[in-house]
Amino acid sequence: MTETAVQAAATAARNLGLTVDEPTVLYEGFSTVVHLKPSPVVARVPMTLPGALQEPEPAVRQQRELDVVAWLVEEGLPVVPPSPLVPMKPVQQDGLSMTFWTYVDVDKAAEPDYVAATARVPELHDLLAKYPGELPWMTPLRLVGPGLNAVEAVPGLLEQEDVDRARAEWKVLEPILTSRTGFQEAFPTAIVQPLHGDAPAWNLITTVDGPLWADFEDVTIGPREWDFAGWGPDLCRTYSEAASTPLDPDVQQLMDLARVLQLLVCTPLVPQIPAMADGIRMFAVQWRSMPFAAGLG
Repeated sequence: MTETAVQAAATAARNLGLTVDEPTVLYEGFSTVVHLKPSPVVARVPMTLPGALQEPEPAVRQQRELDVVAWLVEEGLPVVPPSPLVPMKPVQQDGLSMTFWTYVDVDKAAEPDYVAATARVPELHDLLAKYPGELPWMTPLRLVGPGLNAVEAVPGLLEQEDVDRARAEWKVLEPILTSRTGFQEAFPTAIVQPLHGDAPAWNLITTVDGPLWADFEDVTIGPREWDFAGWGPDLCRTYSEAASTPLDPDVQQLMDLARVLQLLVCTPLVPQIPAMADGIRMFAVQWRSMPFAAGLG
């Protein structure tokens, strides 16, 4: 899959007029990220997922990310920008949909500082709250239902009783998690707004020119607590101390559970991404001690 993504990215870039002599993989995971050397451009090519987890319209999601990030650039937020050397739209090549971004020089000597990154998230949230475009509700959870229907037990990783519990929890939580109306009926005082959507404290890149926000693929409308799902009480406390309004512990408990369910449906991807197994196992151990359906059912 990686080689296919690299070749597709290089071909698409050349078709757009870029010089590509040495495409180099920077990252592999849910996406393959390719530096299209010598051009100062990076292609991000999402991997092809199993049917139940496959994004039905990946280009729609990608255009949404490009639009939001372009707006953030205009507003002066330090963010990895779309490449100005190509049109700002997803490109289709060899059955894959990809986007192109400005290459940034990462400071490889810097150690991740999640506390410092977390303290900066309120600034990001405050700006995102002003985003004038339309965003859908909780897009990161759009595939949990189909994924749970398709997931199978994997002994030693995800047992059958885990699968049964996850499906039962989703039956209770689906009306709350997949509908803004349903969520706000359950949590009328929660702050709902545009979000990064995928753990922004993880996606603050330290470059040689300073930190830059990145990877807005899951930008969405939802409760602020979703951006800290699964990060634990210490970093949630750090955010609350830096924000004008603290996180809601009841909403956080629900978002933590939603993150687990989102991760469990990725179990079929372990053969393609073996490193996921440790994360799934760790979250599953924590999840088994959580209240069923976050106490809502």
